[in-house]
Amino acid sequence: MTSNHQRPMKDRFECFGDREKSAGSKLIHWAKARASQGKKIEPHPALSPDDLPKIIAHRGGSHDAPENTLAAFSLAWVRQADGFECDIRKTGDGEIVCLHDADTGRVGNGGGRKGRGVPVGTSTLAQLQAVDVGRWKGDAFAGQVPPSLGEALQLVEPGKQVFIEIKGRRGAGVAAMPGVLAALDASGLDPSQASILSFDTDVVRLAKQRRPEFTVNWLTRFKRVFGVGPWKPGIDKVVATLRATGADGLGCKPTLQHVNETFVARLREHGFGFHLWTVNDPDIARRAIALGVDSLTTDRPGFLREALLRGEPRPTRENQAGASPQ
Repeated sequence: MTSNHQRPMKDRFECFGDREKSAGSKLIHWAKARASQGKKIEPHPALSPDDLPKIIAHRGGSHDAPENTLAAFSLAWVRQADGFECDIRKTGDGEIVCLHDADTGRVGNGGGRKGRGVPVGTSTLAQLQAVDVGRWKGDAFAGQVPPSLGEALQLVEPGKQVFIEIKGRRGAGVAAMPGVLAALDASGLDPSQASILSFDTDVVRLAKQRRPEFTVNWLTRFKRVFGVGPWKPGIDKVVATLRATGADGLGCKPTLQHVNETFVARLREHGFGFHLWTVNDPDIARRAIALGVDSLTTDRPGFLREALLRGEPRPTRENQAGASPQ
C-alpha cells in the first residue's frame, strides 16, 4: 500500500471536505509557484510564415461565431485561416447539411442538449433551416441556420481550402457520399482546395475510389485501457488502415505522447500526410510543427497564427518570486 506521504499532493486531499480541499488546492498552487522561483518569462522564438502549416478554422471561426454556420465560415477568412472545416450529414430528403450532431438540440432548439432538437436523418433541409442555430452564441448571430454544403462551398475563396468531415454511423456516411460529391462538382472548386475526412473507413475508401483527385484523410482517436498500457491503435494498425483504404493521410487529436517522432516518421515513410485537430494551445502547436504537421485545425485561427508568429512567453530559470497562498 502506498503511504500518504508517497502519494501525489493533489490526491492527499481526497478524504477532506470542500473547505479543506479548497485550502489544499491553494497550497498546491503556492507550492508550484515556489517551485518556479528562480525563473523568468522569456518568449519562444517567433516563427516565420513559411514555418507554419496550414491553419484550418474548426467548424469555421467557432470560438467567436456559431459553429458550422455561414457566419463562422466567413469569419475564418477574417481570422486569417487557410481554410475552414465543416461537418456534414445527409438529411431525410437527401440534401447535405452542415451540422455536427445528429440533431439540432445542442446548438438550436434543445436547450443546449443533444437529442432534444430536430433530427437530421428524418427531417427535410427546410425543417432544419427553420431552426435558429446562431442565437446561443449571442444575439448578433440570431437567425443563423444550418447551411447546405453547397452554400458553404460558395464561401471558399480562391487559394483557400475546405475540409469536409462526413458524419454519420451505420452507413449514413456512405449514403451521404453522392450528395457530397455532387456539391463539390457544382462548386467549381479546384480539387486541390477540398479534402474529405471521416472516421468511417468505408467512407474513406469510397471517396478515394470515386474522386482520387481529392485529398481524403482517415480520422481516428487514440486510447489506452484505464489510462495505462499501449496506445491504440498503434502505428502498425494506423499504417495498415491508411493503405487498405487508399487514404492520403491521418487526422487525429494531438495525443503527442503517442504521436511522436517515431510515429510520424513511419507515416512519412509510407508517404502519408499528418494533420491534427483541435489545437488551440500555441505550445502544443509548436510541438506539432516540430514534428512536421501538415495542418492544424483550431477554433481560434487568428489567435494561434499570431501567437506562433510573435512568440509567446515560456518559463526559464532566473528570478521570479513565488506567490503566497491566499
